[in-house]
Amino acid sequence: MADNQQQTGQLKRTMKTRHLSMIALGGTIGTGLFVASGATISQAGPFGALTAYAVIGVMVYFLMTSLGEMATYMPISGSFSVYADRFVDPAFGFAMGWNYWFNWAITVAVEAATVGVVMGFWLPNVPSWIWSTIVLVLITVINLFSAKAYAETEFWMAMIKVTAVVAFLIVGLLTILGIMFKQPDVAHNLSAGGKHGFVGGFGGILSVFMVAGFSFQGTEMVGITAGESETPEKSVPAAVKQIFWRILLFYILSIFIIGAIIYYKDPSLLHSSETNIAVSPFTLVFKSAGLAAAASIMNAVILTAVVSSANSGLYASSRMLYSMAIDGMAPKIFKRVNIRTGIPVPALLATVAVGLFTYVTSIFGQGLYYYLVAASGLTGFIAWIGVAVSHYRFRRAFVAQGKDVNKLRYKAKWFPFGPIVALVLSIIVVVGQDTASFKGSIADWNWPGIITTYLAIPLFLVLYFGYKIKHHTKLRKLTDVDLDTNARSLD
Repeated sequence: MADNQQQTGQLKRTMKTRHLSMIALGGTIGTGLFVASGATISQAGPFGALTAYAVIGVMVYFLMTSLGEMATYMPISGSFSVYADRFVDPAFGFAMGWNYWFNWAITVAVEAATVGVVMGFWLPNVPSWIWSTIVLVLITVINLFSAKAYAETEFWMAMIKVTAVVAFLIVGLLTILGIMFKQPDVAHNLSAGGKHGFVGGFGGILSVFMVAGFSFQGTEMVGITAGESETPEKSVPAAVKQIFWRILLFYILSIFIIGAIIYYKDPSLLHSSETNIAVSPFTLVFKSAGLAAAASIMNAVILTAVVSSANSGLYASSRMLYSMAIDGMAPKIFKRVNIRTGIPVPALLATVAVGLFTYVTSIFGQGLYYYLVAASGLTGFIAWIGVAVSHYRFRRAFVAQGKDVNKLRYKAKWFPFGPIVALVLSIIVVVGQDTASFKGSIADWNWPGIITTYLAIPLFLVLYFGYKIKHHTKLRKLTDVDLDTNARSLD
């Protein structure tokens, strides 16, 4: 009976607009902002970092509007894989789907391991694997319960992160104005000691591009959740429209405040890392305002961000695996859904198993663990490239088949400029990940560094060409693109 229930069930549309909006926002707020943002200022200077985050923010906005247009018209779980298949080439969809699933399955393990490190701030004598295991069990239970349980959990964890950022912005502005606290030398700090706020020239900005890009990964989660939204035609556009302004408010203003209060050569910024809470620029600013418990408070916020990332990773990867099974690109067992909960249980448990395997390798085999993490490093950017390409093809197919673009419930602005700019910038970020390893002759290149940095690219190409050769797929003709299956009415 249980097996029959799993075979006949369907995903349930239980997520509300507030869930999608906070999931999209929560995806952009994590350790990249809370901790690593300090290092970006030390590398590129305050205005160099601002420039990089602003450019990447615009790119993410264009990507979100592209994804929003497709997800509003065709709200389906596993959207990236489906869109790449329908609008471009089945081989492209196959590679995109497995690429994205692998990325988040590995991320679940990475974040679980990070939880152990973060908890060591309070309880250094407790083995980190205990906390990591507890988190893996917790997020598995949450995701097995219902999609709404996942969404509600993410809503409140995102709320904690947002509250921390808002408090930081208020304290930071009061510090800059000298209203309540000792006023820093803002002009000197922002000019980076007479360097006009830029350090390292274009190379410094390019290096921050990478950090900013990783910081914004997760915003594309809206495309996955659209398949389980109660009213995707309203929820998706609402979430997308809020993304740009929230990126502007939270990231741009936060970077400005950090740069204005803390000098770019401050040793604490140079030693920023994703798990060093004591030198988080947020911690430093709160301490300067007299908040003695700043480190503990920020550690709690960062713990929330890490658990949130693991939770979202498990949700996204299980839905992608389910979607690929529906389209015949993954084993049939993964399309089974529990009829009562609407959860793709086999896909979820398979993802947990991969995450658990990766996590175990982090304890017993560091070498394999690092290669697994490296292999997933660029997959988020590859997904962004897929979104841009898919949207460009979607809109062209829409017009080629005589459909009225003005009837779309949500229409991405600046087409085709938006997806083209997003595509170009995404490629620049991917290629520029480790340019230092290519210095000198080929024999002098840092091949171990190149392999670990760019491993995701050959894996993607193997998936793409392997599927294409086996199934003899071709680029879909615009007039043959399927714009009807799973589409919402334009009326």
